[in-house]
Parts: sequence; C-alpha cells; structure tokens
Amino acid sequence: MSATDVRATLARFGLAPHRARGQNFLVDPDLAAKLVARAGVQPDETVLEIGTGLGILTRALAARAARVVSLEVDAGLVRAVRSSGDLPGNVELHHADALEADLAALVGPRGPARAVASLPYAVASPLLRRLLDLRERLGGWGVLVQAEVANRLKAEPGSRDYGSLAVLHQLTVKVGRGMALSPRCFHPVPRVLSTFLTLTPLTEPSLAPGELPWVEELVRAAFRHRRKTVANSLRAALPRLRGEVLLRVLHQQGIDPRIRAEALAPGELLQLARGLADAGGAPDALGAAP
Repeated sequence: MSATDVRATLARFGLAPHRARGQNFLVDPDLAAKLVARAGVQPDETVLEIGTGLGILTRALAARAARVVSLEVDAGLVRAVRSSGDLPGNVELHHADALEADLAALVGPRGPARAVASLPYAVASPLLRRLLDLRERLGGWGVLVQAEVANRLKAEPGSRDYGSLAVLHQLTVKVGRGMALSPRCFHPVPRVLSTFLTLTPLTEPSLAPGELPWVEELVRAAFRHRRKTVANSLRAALPRLRGEVLLRVLHQQGIDPRIRAEALAPGELLQLARGLADAGGAPDALGAAP
C-alpha cells in the first residue's frame, strides 16, 4: 500500500487523517514485515495490535502469527478495513479504545502472546503503562512511538529525559535498541521522527507481585515537581506523607534529601518506596485518611 493507495482508500470512504489522533499511516509493506520480525512475533502466538489504521501492519502480523486481535478507536477506519474484503481469517478486528478495553481478556488466559502497537504521542504514555500491567502475560511487545518517547523510555539518571516513564519501565522490562523510521514511511508525512522499540519483561523481576502501584505512586510523586529536592517534591505531591518518616527513611537509604529525584537510579527509588512501606506499610506511611 503506497501513499497513493492510502489517499485513495481514505477518499473512497470519505475519511481524512485525524491529526488529534496522530494518524500517520505506514505505507511500506516490506517495512511492516520487518517490524513484525523485529518484534519477535512467533507462529504460535496471539498478537494484540493497538492501532489497526488501514491494516498494513495487521496483515503483516497475520502472515506470521497464529491469531491477531486488533483494536482501532476510529469507526471510519474500522469500516474501511472491514470493507476491503481481504482481511486475513486469523484477524479479529475490534472497534475499541485501548485505553478503556479489557486488554487481558482480549489476549486470553492461555498460550504465548505478544503485543504490537502504534502509539500516537498524546496517548503513548498511558498506553505504555497499560502494557506494563500485561507483562506477566506477554512475551514482549513492540511499539512504534515518536523518537521523543523512545528517548524518555531509555533515559539515564541525570538526563533531561529521565523521569517516571523511564524508571517504571527499567524496573520491569528490558528496553531494546530502537529502529529509526524515516517520516517518508508514513502518509501524511509527520513532522517528527519515529522509533520502533522492543520491550521484554525482565526474567528476574525487580518488583514483587502487587508492588507496582505503590512504587508508581512514589515515583510519580518524586518527579512531579522536578525543580524541588526529592524530600520537598514528595511532601508537595503527597501532602499526607509524614515528614519524620520520610526523612528517617531517606537517611536509612543513604539518600541526601537535598538532591532531586532525577539524580536517583531506578533501584534507589525502588528501595525508597520499600523503605517507606517497611516504615509502617505504604498506607500508614502516608498517614490516615482524613
């Protein structure tokens, strides 16, 4: 499907690229096949695809996987893909919002599974976070994101891009080397660079079962006020946090309360969260609800 084919298909169904939804359609079938291979899709796997678009990546996935469950939020695109008449038989196309759908139920409880997603910038972070909740069910996932998001995922402590997105991912998955895609691989041609990344759950998880929600709350609070020290940022973002508990735990962890969260490695933030939990349990450390 060339850029000309994309324009013709959209025109036939009275559609136009939706800028707010970040609709830039892949136009190179050979590249789609390379992305599927890079994502590690296997013949016996179920693949959850987020963002069907006009189906070019969907068809490449179907040629390699046992089953493809594809989600598309745009009703017009769903209609166009279904009307094409050439959707492979192992594809289940759902008109659904991946931010709200029950992704675990769509993947199913058994058999090897993987995800491949094309994530518009506006919703990339929340969708990446949703995929983390599936890490025990998925062998891995490949995501097509803006290069800026890829930089944030791979950022190191002390860098401008380092934040909660990097910390949460580096505690739970291995972020692979990115593959840069030319803007000319899409229609319409975007004004930003795109990167395809693979993410694989850690074989030896850093987090205990059920630990992610509290660690996430603590990490997001630590980065919410980036110009503040870690102690002041946590106090500002979590006003119910008892100051004496926080200072005691920081001292126990060997963390200077005057530094900023961006100077702390993911493992240090994890130990801080655990220290606060051990100080009386995460809810107790935050104080009783008013």
